[in-house]
Amino acid sequence: MISNRIRSDMRMVGEVMVLTRDSVVCMFTRPFYLGRLLEQIINLGVGSLSITVVIGVVTGLVMTLQFGYGLAKFGGTLYVPAIVSLSLVRELAPIFTSLLIAGRIGSGISAEIGAMNVTQQIDAIRALGTNPLRVLVVPRVLAAVLSLPLLTTLSAFMGILGGLAIAAWELNMPPGFYINKVLYTIKLHDVFGAMFKTAIFGFVIAILACYRGFQTSEGTQGVGTAAKWVVVRTSIVILISDFFLSKILILVFD
Repeated sequence: MISNRIRSDMRMVGEVMVLTRDSVVCMFTRPFYLGRLLEQIINLGVGSLSITVVIGVVTGLVMTLQFGYGLAKFGGTLYVPAIVSLSLVRELAPIFTSLLIAGRIGSGISAEIGAMNVTQQIDAIRALGTNPLRVLVVPRVLAAVLSLPLLTTLSAFMGILGGLAIAAWELNMPPGFYINKVLYTIKLHDVFGAMFKTAIFGFVIAILACYRGFQTSEGTQGVGTAAKWVVVRTSIVILISDFFLSKILILVFD
């Protein structure tokens, strides 16, 4: 039983690697479907703006409130802007945004492609002489890779603004002092590191979602199962890979 599960997982990893290789080849060879790419950017990126703003603001509000009152007991309120901003940019904004986007676009991609697969629309695309990877996979992967770093940057920015509001209202901290501490603490490599991580997360989310969509069977029940599979698997991969990516970035920049 365990050996069968291991073989199944290893086969899945191999199939995902093959899909990744073929998709990367399609990215750099003609024909290009720029219209579909723009459509996916609007769907995946612009469509996720509201949830990104909400998670950023709420995270900044909660963190500043908790750190503010916690550090006040030790006279460390002045360190709140640095702690909150650095935590948001380096870890919390990338992780929270990626997990929420994985739930939104990952399940959506797998369900959409899965529905096309069970209704034989993908076979129709092949019959027309078009590679489904170019039409279905590449636009979604590129849209995720381009959109997620920008959404993460927006989330971190909104979190810092939320922290500014709480610092001014609850901690009686001058806004100018808060902004100066944030600008002094956050460096360009922190922002680029967060964008680099989330670009990889976006690629993983889209590839796994597309892979599971192509593997979908058993009608509408299979579509629902595929969506749940993607959310669980992408969340696990994001959380595990974040540790190693963070370690690499620390070794490179710190």
